[in-house]
Amino acid sequence: MGGIRMAVVNSSQKPPAPARGSDVYVAAVPLRAAKGAPQLLMSTAYSLRLSWDLQHFIVLCTSADIPSQVMVFDFQPRDPESIDAALAALSGRKIPGLLQTRVMKKLPKNKCWMVGYCNDDVVDSIDKFNKKWDTDLIVGQHDCRHYTNGLVECLTGEKYVLDRLRTF
Repeated sequence: MGGIRMAVVNSSQKPPAPARGSDVYVAAVPLRAAKGAPQLLMSTAYSLRLSWDLQHFIVLCTSADIPSQVMVFDFQPRDPESIDAALAALSGRKIPGLLQTRVMKKLPKNKCWMVGYCNDDVVDSIDKFNKKWDTDLIVGQHDCRHYTNGLVECLTGEKYVLDRLRTF
């Protein structure tokens, strides 16, 4: 009764790769503005690197499981190209904000920095974070910079990542 048990292993089958977390990045992209002069001004300021504050910050995550997919998460005005949003932003009034999740095929080549690593389920962590996030946007007080800092802290534990990146 105490015989030896043997398992048959097919050597042509590889065991599944261990699950891996996600690399976390922050990128700066041009602010969107109303068409015409405001949009031209924002694009020019971004291109000339005139002001750190005239950029929109986003969080990006990549995974070894799906290397051709970059998940993008950000917080911006619901209608970033409207004149009303621009006036509210300039006056410090609340404007309706929008949490966005989308997919890109690759990381941006410029103004994109790896900031850490997340061992948890990224989508689940971000979903929990977003459920608690107030979507009333106030430029300079509760905007894409605050969202980026908070989300990066949630995913990696690093606080105030944009302060560190500002020196680059």
